[in-house]
Amino acid sequence: MERGGYVYILTNKHNKVLYTGVTSKLRKRIYQHKTNYYPKSFTARYNVHKLVYYEGFDSIVEAIAREKQIKAGPRKKKIELINKMNPDWKDLYDTIPDGE
Repeated sequence: MERGGYVYILTNKHNKVLYTGVTSKLRKRIYQHKTNYYPKSFTARYNVHKLVYYEGFDSIVEAIAREKQIKAGPRKKKIELINKMNPDWKDLYDTIPDGE
């Protein structure tokens, strides 16, 4: 049985740093970022804790492919994705569906 997945973009308080990631458990993974579960990670070092974009997929393979596509694109494209879904750049952590 194949597990679903998510691709997500985080930013810092001033929306200057962007981080793109992929996971099968979105709520758990974002919580790890927010609490600096991995203290030496990029997101911990640069205080990148605000979830500003996410996309769900039926399979983790699709999510990984989308993550690679987003990472390969220019910063401008990432900003366009965020603006389309979340024009105010609010933290979307509380909008993650239960069980995700």
